[in-house]
Amino acid sequence: MALRARALYDFRSENPGEISLREHEVLSLCSEQDIEGWLEGVNSRGDRGLFPASYVQVIRAPAAEPPAPAGGARYANLPPGGFEPLAPLAPPASFKPSVQQQQQLAPPPAAEPFPLPPAFPPAPYGSYQPSQGSDDDWDDDWDDSSTVADEPGVLGSSYPDYDAAGGGGPSSGRYRLSTRSELSLGSRSSQQPGHPHLGGGGAKSSATVSRNLNRFSTFVKSGGEAFVLGEASGFVKDGDKLCVVLGPRGPEWQENPYPFQCSIEDPTKQTKFKGMKSYIAYKLVPSHTGQQVHRRYKHFDWLYGRLAEKFPVISVPHLPEKQATGRFEEDFISKRRKGLAWWMDHMCSHPVLAQCDAFKHFLTCPSTDEKAWKQGKRKAEKDEMVGANFFLTISVPTGPAAALDLQEVESQVDGFKSFTKKMDESTMQLTHTANEFARKQVTGFKKEYQKVGHSFKGLSQAFELDQQVFSASLNQALAFTGEAYDAIGEFFAEQPRQDLDPVMDLLALYQGHLANFPDIIHVQKGALTKVKESKRHVEEGKMEVQKADGIQDRCNIISFATLAEIHHFHQIRVRDFKSQMQHFLKQQILFFQKVTQKLEEALHKYDSV
Repeated sequence: MALRARALYDFRSENPGEISLREHEVLSLCSEQDIEGWLEGVNSRGDRGLFPASYVQVIRAPAAEPPAPAGGARYANLPPGGFEPLAPLAPPASFKPSVQQQQQLAPPPAAEPFPLPPAFPPAPYGSYQPSQGSDDDWDDDWDDSSTVADEPGVLGSSYPDYDAAGGGGPSSGRYRLSTRSELSLGSRSSQQPGHPHLGGGGAKSSATVSRNLNRFSTFVKSGGEAFVLGEASGFVKDGDKLCVVLGPRGPEWQENPYPFQCSIEDPTKQTKFKGMKSYIAYKLVPSHTGQQVHRRYKHFDWLYGRLAEKFPVISVPHLPEKQATGRFEEDFISKRRKGLAWWMDHMCSHPVLAQCDAFKHFLTCPSTDEKAWKQGKRKAEKDEMVGANFFLTISVPTGPAAALDLQEVESQVDGFKSFTKKMDESTMQLTHTANEFARKQVTGFKKEYQKVGHSFKGLSQAFELDQQVFSASLNQALAFTGEAYDAIGEFFAEQPRQDLDPVMDLLALYQGHLANFPDIIHVQKGALTKVKESKRHVEEGKMEVQKADGIQDRCNIISFATLAEIHHFHQIRVRDFKSQMQHFLKQQILFFQKVTQKLEEALHKYDSV
């Protein structure tokens, strides 16, 4: 007999390979063995796929009554029909889940109090791990276990609970913000599935918006889900606030009041441990301080990891790729410096990233002050405004003029998603074409032009066998023509460094940006899904309007930030590609002018023949 199971809760599929369930629906199981908490089966609509094992109860057929043996009194104490299935074990009376556990294990609404489905442990957002490879080893003396920031007065671990209205006291300029609601917390701690929690004078049930089953999705790992569901709480300093304003073309990040640039120059090879270890250090000179500092690639790597973890709705530019061998070759060092220069330009141009404390520490901490570096490093690593708390730092426009239309936002984000997909395909194609063209110039074109030059020289040598005086000038002109073509071949081999390589460097930087946006869009889409679900609950009378409005307000914060980041991306894209294409065409013109000049010199040699 086929295995069957009955659905205990509704489940909506969110990923390919999953199927949706309806409460009390009977399913056919492919196997009773679950795979990491998931079962495979077929629902009543004929769809086959995976669903959470904790959302169903296997229906076990009653055991057939055994034939009565001789001396039938031997089994007379068994009940007719065999044993009944054992009921699920209840947790011990002493078990009291914490508030955090209640939040993570909050079940979807159910008609019967069945066991709750387990929540997958949330992984930290942006599980970025700095590379420990041979490119730039992480030294123990740079990142040892001793923590300067743990010293008294360096970084406090707790603050008094002052709210925005209280002010005063030692925490002036720091505000406690929370998206938690007493209703949602109370309903989770006291409400049982299938028993609506009734308010003091209302008859509406307090339904909760369901959690994503995939606890490893970007929406969950970034803290977006916890923020939208009202579970974020933390202190926000004035300096941590990120402001979104309404510009002429929609939401945009508030401009940096003190813009600056930073040059990356003079990569030098340095050693430590009496020459046993070598590395490349880059000189950074921020324009707003004028004080130079030296940073290794591992410092850039650490900063990128911190920023990628802290800012889930901001596209942090990718660093140039690592290389295991040839790290000290001149070409590689030069190419990496150019890539880091593009990276630094985008960092300084971003209104939010440029003002981040970790980035400021990276640019200003003296290279020789190891204690100050470790202090700032540990402080950045202990930043509490990450995950769900990050969204508390975002300040958005208010009032009727700033209201966002849900469908319009969704349309804009979908349009940008299509744009990034097409741009990604185009940049990959252009990168391939430019790389192939550069290869031909360095090898093929150089070889062909020099072959032509060699042929002209051969003709000149043949003519020299004629000892007539009047042919000497012709022989010299032919030899010069051959040399001109040799030089033009060298021009072609050197030219990609001047025009095509900078274009490919820019394309590589933007391919990193384009790889970031799917996750950013996923966070915003996840927030919109929660708003739609809360609206459906309101229409069905299962959720209070006030609670649904809170979910929409928090979704609007994510939407404002996403639209602001999209606007910034387009802004720098136009700036960068305009500048780079102007540079490319100017270099092309200069190149062909050099070729023309060389050919004209060869032409004038024949005037005296």
